[in-house]
Amino acid sequence: MDFDRDYKMTINGRDAVSPGTIEVVNPATGTAFASAPDCTRGQLDEAVAAARAAFKSWKATPIAERQAAVKKAGDILLAHAEELGRLFTREQGRPVDAAKQEIQGAGAWLHAVSTMTPPVHVSEDSPAQYIETRYVPLGVVCAIAPWNFPVTLSMWKVAPALVAGNTMVLKPSPFTPLCTLKIGELFRDVFPPGVFNVISGGDELGPWMTAHPGFDKISFTGSTATGKRVMESASKDLKRVTLELGGNDAAIVMPDVNLDEVAQKIFFGAFFNTAQICVATKRLYVHEAVYEGLRDRLAGIAKAVKMGDGAEQGTVLGPIQNKRQYERVLDLLEDAKKNELTLIQGAAPEGSGFFIPVTIVDNPPEDSRVVQEEAFGPILPMLKFKDVDDVIDRANASDYGLAGAVWSKDIDKAVEIAHRMETGTVWINQNLNLRPDTPFAGRKQSGSGVENGMEGLLEYMAPQAVYIARG
Repeated sequence: MDFDRDYKMTINGRDAVSPGTIEVVNPATGTAFASAPDCTRGQLDEAVAAARAAFKSWKATPIAERQAAVKKAGDILLAHAEELGRLFTREQGRPVDAAKQEIQGAGAWLHAVSTMTPPVHVSEDSPAQYIETRYVPLGVVCAIAPWNFPVTLSMWKVAPALVAGNTMVLKPSPFTPLCTLKIGELFRDVFPPGVFNVISGGDELGPWMTAHPGFDKISFTGSTATGKRVMESASKDLKRVTLELGGNDAAIVMPDVNLDEVAQKIFFGAFFNTAQICVATKRLYVHEAVYEGLRDRLAGIAKAVKMGDGAEQGTVLGPIQNKRQYERVLDLLEDAKKNELTLIQGAAPEGSGFFIPVTIVDNPPEDSRVVQEEAFGPILPMLKFKDVDDVIDRANASDYGLAGAVWSKDIDKAVEIAHRMETGTVWINQNLNLRPDTPFAGRKQSGSGVENGMEGLLEYMAPQAVYIARG
């Protein structure tokens, strides 16, 4: 397979070429290097019809065979991590080693989910009657993945949906469609035709999909604003919906930390993938006793870390993935400058790529845009605090509730703080650690439903209670 050209959709197990195309831009250069098919309405109908036709036999396939197929799909990702990783860097921007790690991690994720089996609950087993609740697949899943972790977040949907016995039509972001299209081709020998379809297209395709009557379930990862439109669209025929949306995640650093031990971890918890992570630290609350020490250490890392083209040796942080997001982050940075906030910055390459330097905002007002808005780019506000109750209130004063972190040597105190944070995930003395066997869910406007763990698998299933009379 040529991983550098000839990008085709997969519909009903075969190539699908669209009359139109969308350009794919390398964010490190700002110029297009490839094109992907622009799916038509007719091709979407064809993909949904193929998935609907395949559902009848796929749901009847023994779960052990479905699990084996998902495991084999994981094997394929691991075997092709090198080629997919290089392609990933060109379309997404992340440095090659980290890009390869995403492919490998996605393969391992498929392996882990392939071991999960939905439970059967027995609520009565008596001479009078037997009652059990089993879980059955929903039907055809519409899966829409974002550009920041295009392979990982696709596989978060693919693995549980297909193990559960559903079929799927997957749409990657128009900014990062290429790896996903190639994965669609690679998986054709794993899943029967129609079980796993991959289509790509521009801004119209997502709304076409969420409004399509042929889908039983929508799994969407993206912005909160778009997620609200997805939910509104799905409400018209009561599709099941899982939404993993934005976050403005707070980390709280207590005065007893060893700054030399935690500074690197805190820095990359905020800036890995150039801060384009929904669960990255986006507001850093630091006790006044250690504020200056941590600020100076983070500033040193920011100035030393290499930002550049992910294909270049030694690059640690790549560009913002697309021009639209680049302009949003740039606007936030300009607002901080206009309001004369104190900025501590690293270096960024000049030229046509979408680069914004790592920027630490030194103790801005709580009501400033850099604190209140999710940057989804390398801008981190650092804020002082003195009182624990006050900082918890400040951390919780957000429309979002995705993740948070607490840094302290006093584990009991850290756990107490964590339990008071209004988020679906809290890390203590670590961050960005997500597992296939542990549920991931947002509160408030960070989403609806659950991904990962048994709870995430059951999001793709419906309970069916069976009552059997005896005697």
